Amino acid sequence: MGKAWTQEELEKVSRELEGKDPSLAIKWAVDNFHPDVALACSFGAEDVALVDMLVKVKPDARIFYLDTGLLFKETYDVIGRITKKYGIQPERCAAALSPEDMEKKHGPKFWEASPDECCKIRKVIPLETALSGLRAWVTGIRRDQAPTRANAPVVGWDEKFKLVKINPLVTWTWEDVWNYIRKNDVPYNVLHDRNYPSVGCEPCTKQVNPGEDPRAGRWAGKGKIECGLHK
Repeated sequence: MGKAWTQEELEKVSRELEGKDPSLAIKWAVDNFHPDVALACSFGAEDVALVDMLVKVKPDARIFYLDTGLLFKETYDVIGRITKKYGIQPERCAAALSPEDMEKKHGPKFWEASPDECCKIRKVIPLETALSGLRAWVTGIRRDQAPTRANAPVVGWDEKFKLVKINPLVTWTWEDVWNYIRKNDVPYNVLHDRNYPSVGCEPCTKQVNPGEDPRAGRWAGKGKIECGLHK
């Protein structure tokens, strides 16, 4: 068992890391929680930047991803390129129910009829399994991505999953992320070049028009902007 962090201690650490280089938050996470900490990687722009930072701090750090079985082929492609470049083996976490079995049980295009329940089956429950046994997790959320993320701390207690959550990029802008990707030659999902700023499952993600919110392409028309992984 590692140190049990109080809310006050986490808030103090978060204030100290606020506005600092994200790699310092990653180093803090590794120093205090390894091997019981992991990066949850969607292989979006923010997360591939974090992979690059993380392997420079701790090459054997744990990285996992949620394979819903409904990802774009371009997403699977970048997983392969990231794996090859950094010599890592991200852990694949998937739902117990395949997309085909889900369709047999719940009907065709279940993601359209019940997007929240689909996300729960294909993402939230697998995440709960992936996080079990961990004391902390690292994510790529940024405050300017959505109103639901506007108050995210660099370090805080994740009440939903009952562990410490580290968000190294919360203060970064979209431009900051891309400056890092270009400077460090980080492989990225080519869909970002095709007006997909946020990439999720293929049936529930569309291109974003100029001037639209960056997450407007996620669950368009469903009144939904989060899949349930982040409060």
